[in-house]
Amino acid sequence: MCAIVGIYGNENAARLASLALFSMQHRGQEATGISSSREGKIYTKKDRGLVSEVFTDEALEYLKGNMAIGHNRYSTAGGDSILDAQPVYAKYKLGEMSIVHNGNLINKDEVRNQLIDNGAIFQTGMDTENLIHLIAKNTTKDKLKDRIIDALDRTVGAYCFIVQSRNKQFVIRDRYGIRPLSLGKIKTGGYIVASETCAFELVDAEFVRDVNPGEMLIFSEHNDEPESIQLFEPEFRPCAFEYVYFARPDSVIDGKNVYSTRENMGKTLASNDNVNGIKVDMVVPVPDSGVPAALGYAAQSGIPFKYGIIRNHYVGRTFIEPTQEMRSLKVKMKLSPMRSMIEGKSLLVIDDSIVRGTTSKRIVRMLKEAGAKEVHFRVASPEIKFPCFYGIDTPNKEELISNNMTKEEVCKYIEADTLEYLTIDDLRNSIGNDRNYALESFDGDYFVTK
Repeated sequence: MCAIVGIYGNENAARLASLALFSMQHRGQEATGISSSREGKIYTKKDRGLVSEVFTDEALEYLKGNMAIGHNRYSTAGGDSILDAQPVYAKYKLGEMSIVHNGNLINKDEVRNQLIDNGAIFQTGMDTENLIHLIAKNTTKDKLKDRIIDALDRTVGAYCFIVQSRNKQFVIRDRYGIRPLSLGKIKTGGYIVASETCAFELVDAEFVRDVNPGEMLIFSEHNDEPESIQLFEPEFRPCAFEYVYFARPDSVIDGKNVYSTRENMGKTLASNDNVNGIKVDMVVPVPDSGVPAALGYAAQSGIPFKYGIIRNHYVGRTFIEPTQEMRSLKVKMKLSPMRSMIEGKSLLVIDDSIVRGTTSKRIVRMLKEAGAKEVHFRVASPEIKFPCFYGIDTPNKEELISNNMTKEEVCKYIEADTLEYLTIDDLRNSIGNDRNYALESFDGDYFVTK
């Protein structure tokens, strides 16, 4: 669930790319990087850490040029080495190129082993590097565009790529449109392509449209507007988890406002909640991702909304931390109960999802230790029973509590008094029934086959 950005045709390209990456920091906190192109040469700066830490004025002064691509890393493939940060850069027969990627390639091992058998030497553990080698080792095509197209024919999975040469950018979204990608026009000149539209506001850009599933956009000095090529027949399956958790609430993903969809999830949850006569004093969100759903639940049910849990915003997102130990520590650092408000009260607590269950358990225990009489837990998404291979870091069934326990067992494990989830049909209705959304984490439908 990384963030990618491309800026083309603006003399402050790297600075604008850093601003866009800053606005999409929620999509990855392990590492960040930018490649710019100037006078026929590509310059790259990447490092572990947050955007504000890596891209100092000195770093941005180095990254001159009117085009740049950038990346925030949230690892689903590869390791924590700096070599596994993006962009991935290489010199090859046609010159230089740099690539950023959001998604996950499900045939990465098969392709990598074939490339190694043919003499390729890999420097990283990332699936993204496969594309570099497929492009570089193509001896039948003399144009980068054609080499990219050939490489994509051997690439299976969820992907948004931006490939930058010394004077062009190639933007590609897979035929399913699983990961989001949008095109905007910068008011001071040039274009931006970014994982989320929340990046557009900070760089003063206007939304143009979403990149279509299966589409390639080519930015070059020869064209005032990007050239569009439909590479693959679209089979649109946008990821529902973007709306549940990952995207920023003020983003618009494939025409749907994220905040509104989360509010709808809460309203639907309240409409179908069988509370069995339970008296609840207040609706309490798990901040921040549970807030819109909790507001929707409160509006629909008439139960007062209260911030019974306060979040320390100087602590990052816990789900995207790489280890369970770090996730547990971050929960204690991030969330604090409002004892004076919740003591002796019956709470209906709303979170966006339950993945491993450990965070939910800590939250319930924390609230009860602060004096809550009862904690009724509500989840604004269905039970996550299946691992996702398209970019969410849940690779093993053993990590998913709902794969191993019934709802009643999960309720007991997290120490809640009651537990209810949104159903899959209710999730579809909340986002909108106009599309066939990717729901593999909930229903096990692994639809990517080619």
